[in-house]
Amino acid sequence: MPDAEVDELLQLAKRVAVEAGQAVLAIYDKGDFESYQKDDDSPVTSADYLANDIINQRLREATPDIPILSEENQHASLAERQTWDRYWLIDPIDGTQEFIARSGDFAVNIALIEHNEPVIGVIFWPPGQSLYYASKGQGAYKESPGENRRIHVRKLQDPRQSTVMIAISRRQARSKVMNRLCAKRVYQTLPLGSCSLKACFIAEGKADVFMRLGITGEWDTGACQCIVSEAGGQILAADFEPLTYNQRNSLENPDFVVMGDQRVPWRDIIQYHKE
Repeated sequence: MPDAEVDELLQLAKRVAVEAGQAVLAIYDKGDFESYQKDDDSPVTSADYLANDIINQRLREATPDIPILSEENQHASLAERQTWDRYWLIDPIDGTQEFIARSGDFAVNIALIEHNEPVIGVIFWPPGQSLYYASKGQGAYKESPGENRRIHVRKLQDPRQSTVMIAISRRQARSKVMNRLCAKRVYQTLPLGSCSLKACFIAEGKADVFMRLGITGEWDTGACQCIVSEAGGQILAADFEPLTYNQRNSLENPDFVVMGDQRVPWRDIIQYHKE
């Protein structure tokens, strides 16, 4: 895509993410929402559906030629999806459990995938009024009250010995992750909610690594991958193979790892074994 078109689509995604996020925040502040259980036993709320409606409507109005793949939409078959050169990849609320639990750790994710690669990533964290965004080759950025800056992963003073800050899920036993890490390193932990916020904290240097064990969808990593990559980090499957987009019948991700400073010997630190 020409740079001008990329920037236009990035600005659109930013506006839409903020609009949907502010609508979600209004519901969150009032505490007036309905919760449901999906077929896969994961939770969804009336706020997820509202955010999804806003995002779908705005993107279809502005870009009727670009298909939308959202967690909360009916999903097209692989045969149909393989005809898409580019598409929007949406998670209306990443961290629905955190929304329900009122931890504040939830976000709106919008990515643009082109030729099976995230080229635009936008993540809006409503309670923190923070907007993280990136486009391929143009760096990663954060906008929040009193702040508008380019962000980078943290550079460890000694990549082979410095203490590593691990972002860990509030909903997952600490030992489940720590048992898969090299015991020779020193670690600190940072409890957080949604996948996307952990990735953003790594992108801006507040944490160094995050290992996700369990079911996620491609919409959980699309925007994150663009932002983290442009900030100098990397997202890979936990066996260090690349994540894929729109190339399989299933839209589920494998277990994956978000890594900051690329000088760190992550393959030595992460001793992954699939349960």
